[in-house]
Amino acid sequence: MFVYFIQASLLPQSSIHNDLLQTNIGGTGLDIVHPDIERYLWNSIPERDEVLTEMEKVAEEKGFPIVGPLVGRLFHLLTVATKAKRILELGSGYGYSAYWFAKGVGKDGKVILTEKDSENVRMAEQYLRRGGLLDRVEILQGDALKLIEKLNGSFDIIFNDIDKKEYPKGFRKAIPLLKKGGLFIADNVLWHGKILDRMPDTPTAGVLTFNRLIFSKEIFTTMLPLRDGVSISLKL
Repeated sequence: MFVYFIQASLLPQSSIHNDLLQTNIGGTGLDIVHPDIERYLWNSIPERDEVLTEMEKVAEEKGFPIVGPLVGRLFHLLTVATKAKRILELGSGYGYSAYWFAKGVGKDGKVILTEKDSENVRMAEQYLRRGGLLDRVEILQGDALKLIEKLNGSFDIIFNDIDKKEYPKGFRKAIPLLKKGGLFIADNVLWHGKILDRMPDTPTAGVLTFNRLIFSKEIFTTMLPLRDGVSISLKL
């Protein structure tokens, strides 16, 4: 899990509330990206809109894991570049990543969110409505691995961010629903650096198995050391 914190001495006073830096809590605490490079990246991106800024503040205050604006911008870019119109999220929290996807799919696109927690569902609906994006999403409450079995049709992008021990199951259930040429994206593939542990715990073992699966012959995958590691796979 991640929280965002402010290093006031290192940031211009006028941008402190938006230039939030991340750190790991628990685990090895290994920096995936050198802190100075991370700081440079954060200081390079423009301010987000009011809703995204509030969502980031909530993540900071509650210690709630979100992908953050660096990865969010990547998701938006991939959505627009591939002209994706139908996106599925496996695990949506309170809608932060979905907000970035929804901005990219356009008025005729649809992002399907899946989330167990009723309070997160309520918050996601609230934020997406405030951002003028509610008509571009469908929010399903429940276990993502069960909900996906009820979905029909193919998706242009599927984003995997469920419990780490379930990552392999998520992969196996998602790939058949991904169109040829579609993107399968996952967060936390470097998992705080725990992937280097000699005796991995259950969540880490799930990530390690998943990381082997995404280099199978049916997809072409790359990993980016951005935030906690993002994998992007193209279905062949």
